[in-house]
Amino acid sequence: MGSELVRVGHGRAIRSRPLIMGIVNVTPDSFSDGGQFDSTDAAIEHGLELIEQGADIIDVGGESTRPGATRVDAKAERKRVLPVIEELVGHGVRVSVDTTRSAIARAAAEAGAEFVNDVSGGLADDEMYRTVAETGVTYIAMHWRGPSDTMQQKAVYKNVVREVRSELKARIAELLVWGVDPAKIIVDPGIGFSKTSAHNWALLGHLDDLVTLGCPILVGASRKKFIGELLFDEEANRDPATSVISVLSAQAGAWGVRVHDVASTKAALDVLGAWNKGAWS
Repeated sequence: MGSELVRVGHGRAIRSRPLIMGIVNVTPDSFSDGGQFDSTDAAIEHGLELIEQGADIIDVGGESTRPGATRVDAKAERKRVLPVIEELVGHGVRVSVDTTRSAIARAAAEAGAEFVNDVSGGLADDEMYRTVAETGVTYIAMHWRGPSDTMQQKAVYKNVVREVRSELKARIAELLVWGVDPAKIIVDPGIGFSKTSAHNWALLGHLDDLVTLGCPILVGASRKKFIGELLFDEEANRDPATSVISVLSAQAGAWGVRVHDVASTKAALDVLGAWNKGAWS
């Protein structure tokens, strides 16, 4: 499941690039690309384009989780994501569904989705862990402290790295109790969710502390507000900085990176791969 190790000179094993998860938001209100791909045909076309650009997995979401977003009902979410998932799977694409609802997760798994990417880590739906165990999907549990409309009020930590690690550890433990295969658990530190910019940078700078949890790590920092704040320009192009974060995440041991701009991320990670191979040739 994780990125493979390659052997280069002197027999040393180094990590190849993390998997690239391309984002397809079938929504009118996502923070970066809301409305661009909210029709079924446009979403399918975009997913296939991201695969051509080098994505390994396509993450299909039908509900915005940006700060302050209000929920859509399950029927609307299902109508948005299932046709896209079915079509992409039919093209041989590895698909993830971005949902907090167990019913959507089950339907997506039945349609061929390989991953369930749950930003609530199972806390939003009591049936999620049962569904994951029964369907056998690979589950991505993100660190979460509450829904989008209130989450930033809960961005209070004494030690954000230690507390996020502890809360993710609790999610892993509960998944195991429910019988989820440990080899199918991935964790995500939840960059931007109940976090200030300082919290986000602390987590990214100590990503190796989260790797010690023993589960693959997914990093989802793409185009988020804290990058614009760093650049002192909310309207700045955040993709170059996202690519740098992807490279640094790879060096820290991340299993995958979730991004909007697949092409620039793949180029950056290819440079890292060539650099590593050259260093040990």
